[in-house]
Amino acid sequence: MKTEWDYTDLAEAYLKRPDYAQSAIDKMLEISGVRKGDEACDVGAGAAHLTLKLAEYGLNICAVEPNDAMRNNGIKKTGQYANVQWFEGVGEHTGMESSRFNLVTFGSSFNVCNRQEALLESKRILKDNGWFACMWNHRDLNDPLQKEIEEILMAQIEDYSYGTRREDQTEIIDQSNLFGEVKYVEGTVLHEILAEDFIEGWKSHGTVQRQSKDKFDLINQEIRKLVEAKGKEYIKVPYTTRIWMAQVK
Repeated sequence: MKTEWDYTDLAEAYLKRPDYAQSAIDKMLEISGVRKGDEACDVGAGAAHLTLKLAEYGLNICAVEPNDAMRNNGIKKTGQYANVQWFEGVGEHTGMESSRFNLVTFGSSFNVCNRQEALLESKRILKDNGWFACMWNHRDLNDPLQKEIEEILMAQIEDYSYGTRREDQTEIIDQSNLFGEVKYVEGTVLHEILAEDFIEGWKSHGTVQRQSKDKFDLINQEIRKLVEAKGKEYIKVPYTTRIWMAQVK
C-alpha cells in the first residue's frame, strides 16, 4: 500500500529498534482492563515490537501495517503466535469492522497519520468503553552518547525538529471530543545492544531521513565513527516509553 512516507528502505533496520518498557505496557493493560482473549488492533504494527508484547499477554490481535516489507518482517516475528493476524491498512482506514476491539494501539505510528482521522477511525472500530493508546520510545537525551549524536544531527540538519513524536498528545486527543480523560504512562528501559546493531538501527529513523534528505548517509557514517570510537562490542542505551491513552466516551 502506497503511503506518504515509504518505510521500505528502513524495514530491516527497524528490527534493531528497542522494545517498549514492560512496566509501561503492563500499566497500560491494567488501566484499559483488557483480559486474555480480548481483541486488540495494533495500527502501524511495523516489525511487531508492540504486537509481540500484546500477543505475549494473550490478546487476540489484528496487526495493521501498510508497508509490505515492514509487514513481512512482522509476520516472521509473530509466526509462533496463533493469536496474531496481519492486514494491510493505515491509521485513517484500517479496514477493520466497527465496534470490534477492546484496545486500539499505535506504537510509534500515530505521528505519521492524520491524527484526527486516526482518532475517528479508532473510535469507529472500538467497542463501547474501549481504549485508544499511542506510544513512542524516546531516547534519553541526557545520556552522554545521545548528546553526542544530537550534536551530529544539529550540525547536519538545519532547524532539526523531532516532529510530533515528542509532543504531549493530550491536546490532540482532547480536540477530537471522542474520548474521556487522557491518562499518561511512562516507563524506562535500558536497551543493551550490539554496537553494530545500534549503528544499523539509526538507518530506521524516518524523522531524521525526511529532514536530512541527501545527508542521511553522511549522518549515519558520522554516527558509525562516533560509536566505533568507543571501542565497545555492546552498548547500553536508555529509553523512556511514553504512552497517552483514553477511553471512548
